Amino acid sequence: MNPYAKLITLTSLVLGTTITISSNHWAMAWTGLEINTIAIIPMISKSHHPRAIEATIKYFLVQAAASATILFSSMINAWTTGQWDITQLSNTTSCLLLTTAIAMKLGLAPFHFWFPEVLQGTSLITALLLSTAMKFPPITILLLTSNSLNPLLLSLMAITSVALGGWMGLNQTQIRKILAFSSISHLGWMTIIIIYAPKLTLLTFLLYTLLTSTIFLSLNTSNTTKLSTLMLAWTKTPMLNATLMLTLLSLAGLPPFTGFLPKWLIIQELTKQEMTPTALTTALLSLLSLFFYLRLTYFSSITLPPNSTDQAKHWFINKNTHILIATLTPLSTLLLPLSPLILPTT
Repeated sequence: MNPYAKLITLTSLVLGTTITISSNHWAMAWTGLEINTIAIIPMISKSHHPRAIEATIKYFLVQAAASATILFSSMINAWTTGQWDITQLSNTTSCLLLTTAIAMKLGLAPFHFWFPEVLQGTSLITALLLSTAMKFPPITILLLTSNSLNPLLLSLMAITSVALGGWMGLNQTQIRKILAFSSISHLGWMTIIIIYAPKLTLLTFLLYTLLTSTIFLSLNTSNTTKLSTLMLAWTKTPMLNATLMLTLLSLAGLPPFTGFLPKWLIIQELTKQEMTPTALTTALLSLLSLFFYLRLTYFSSITLPPNSTDQAKHWFINKNTHILIATLTPLSTLLLPLSPLILPTT
């Protein structure tokens, strides 16, 4: 991509996100979402491959429909209450429409079908942006309107997302699709607690962003997109694969890694809210996700290719990427001891 085009695209992404998260008016929030959508489209389609163009069209249609629904929802609320303030969402129809629109933008079940297909058609770095940065503005809108939303509807969407994210990721061989279903599952964890502890949702999103960034950057460095190439990557970058294994276990939510912290706090908060059956159901359904994380771990570090290779091991990789991954990996795996500092604020 042309450097000037890349600069404009990244600046627009930052601008759109900033407008949305800092606005109090529905029109400004909608404007920020539209800027984000237009900015990411050139990055999805930059390879000009038919699969990338297909992913771009799918992404554009879904995001345009969701944005129109958000605008429609805000207009209905303004018509009945005379308020354009985001936090003053009191009309029932507007709440339902907004929940549906944000679920479409995020890829929450049952509006999740577009997300794995779009991620599969893009590069690993663009997939990282779609999984993290592009989800921040819609989650911010959910946080601002969390007091007005329907708890039952959000809980049903969240449990369905955790279930489908784990179930549909079981038979995948493409790593981008596996990480897409992982994202859907994690979104379920964020959504289920958003009404009762919004700060906990934000913490979960930040830790998910940290873990996912580490995994995508590691895969991009070793140029790995399938399970079969993940097996061969061990012979090229053994140290990188070893740290990737630990980060995957952290993303799975196993103690004593960082990824265990948000799940622990969410289950604790749900139990405090006397929602023990919901907490138990969510925890059991996350075992489905744990299975394919363990499979990725198995392929990345334990399984060796059936034949030997004559290639020399690349112990030293791109220096800048190496420094970034070396910084993110300890944070992705060793933050759990800092949980006493986080607990009083959640």
